[in-house]
Amino acid sequence: MVDYSAMQKAKLESCVEPFLNPDHIATLEAYREYLRGQRKSVSTVNSYSSFIELFLKFNNSKALTDLSNRSVELFAEGVLAKRAYSISSHRQAMNALKHFFRLNALLDVEVDKITVPKKDRKLPNVLSTEEVISILQATRNLKHRAILGLIYSSGLRIGELLKLKLADVDLERQSIYVKSGKGRKDRHTTLGQSIQPLLVNYVRTYKPEQFLFEGEKGMAYSASSVRAFLKRSCRLANIRKKVTPHTLRHSFATHLLENGVDIRYIQELLGHSRPETTMIYTHVTERTISAIQNPLDVAVIKHKQLTKAKHFAGSTRKSLE
Repeated sequence: MVDYSAMQKAKLESCVEPFLNPDHIATLEAYREYLRGQRKSVSTVNSYSSFIELFLKFNNSKALTDLSNRSVELFAEGVLAKRAYSISSHRQAMNALKHFFRLNALLDVEVDKITVPKKDRKLPNVLSTEEVISILQATRNLKHRAILGLIYSSGLRIGELLKLKLADVDLERQSIYVKSGKGRKDRHTTLGQSIQPLLVNYVRTYKPEQFLFEGEKGMAYSASSVRAFLKRSCRLANIRKKVTPHTLRHSFATHLLENGVDIRYIQELLGHSRPETTMIYTHVTERTISAIQNPLDVAVIKHKQLTKAKHFAGSTRKSLE
């Protein structure tokens, strides 16, 4: 997943850093064209390019031929770690550099020795079904409610939702056709019956022409707007958790698992390439957690049973005497 905050941070820093060495400008542009030739998404091209620009500015006084693996390590130490970039951003920067040095294979850098930090193993933040309903109830705007309801009902990524066209919604089959999701994979995902009247009402009221959810001048709606009104709805619903559009997707997957849906089907609905990615939801389901016997509960039950047995044995002995 692309870390848009990293892109913005890198771009902001590029505005205050020295201008890029003229000898490096053509190299950076060639890198952008290389990524486009690799058919990377626009967001990936922009994100990777911003990190390479930051790397080249860090090495502004050096010729490309003077760069080495140590140059990469110093960049990680002096920029990524020192400026407290997230692990996700750090990983993106290292992957961007790997692509950069594969393109410039004649430079004295061994790509295989560029280390990428391991991913954070954080459990996803999940809402209860009651919290989801309270958020939707707190969202008074018809368009906003339709957006949040559809993200949760279909388990969509925010980018997938914003690219939806009217023709991608199939009310009869109760499905959503997601084109070119993450990894350029098309898929079908579920569409709840309860959200269909809301969507029909929305379409009749707003009359979108190109995208299902349109912003200004018929362009796709913006992700920042979705995050802003979701935050507002959470505040009105008195939910103190950190909630993002992706939290609704996490909640969709977790609630499906709690309802007994096979994890292989959930993987298909989410568009995950690997089952390991989907398996993380087994760690946060109430069904799984509640099935585990707490060791204190087990100890208390055993103690009560033992005490009861001793008491019964003592009573029996007295009656025999």
